[in-house]
Amino acid sequence: MTDIPTQPLSFPVAEAAADRALLDAAGRGDLQALGEALAAGADTEARDEAGRTALLMASLADDVPLAEALLAAGADVDAQDNRRDNAWLVTGVTGSVPMMRALLPAGPDLTLTNRYGGVSVIPASERGHVGYVRAVLAETSTDVDHVNRLGWTALLEAVILGDGGQVHQEIVEILLATGADPLLPDGEGVTARAHAERRGFLAMADVLRAAEAGR
Repeated sequence: MTDIPTQPLSFPVAEAAADRALLDAAGRGDLQALGEALAAGADTEARDEAGRTALLMASLADDVPLAEALLAAGADVDAQDNRRDNAWLVTGVTGSVPMMRALLPAGPDLTLTNRYGGVSVIPASERGHVGYVRAVLAETSTDVDHVNRLGWTALLEAVILGDGGQVHQEIVEILLATGADPLLPDGEGVTARAHAERRGFLAMADVLRAAEAGR
């Protein structure tokens, strides 16, 4: 199944010297220069050519001290860039549990989605970030059965885009243990178990079959 991402967003690019200094400092991971830019009046929501804020840049780089400094200065944890990524959503891509926990006190909107309509647990499941999947489901109210624009849940994505190995099998087990519905099919009516069987992931298919029987 194919899908077109949602249309990109567009934001004015920072022009003020302090704002550019802030973004440059975030790009370098320079905490001292970041503090100096903030003291000079930089706007925490200033954006670069890709629409990224300093906080998003810090999250992408998994620079927790930088992110904490920006949050303390009032940075918006929900600010999305031109591709609809934000500091919270990219933790599902990087798999950083420390960054996830650093952002949580800022109250991120867990319903915001990336350009494919997904929440953070979906790319994390695809990429095999076991620790992140376990932590985000245990420590937040993330919807484990959220369906993205491809028609896939985190469970489906772990099977369809995973390699069927131990890591993705563990993710499947975590998702199921936290309430993922094994009977939710993709947009074409194919369940996670059916995908696992088609791909020859027999051990994973057995786990999913047992989960189906327990519904």
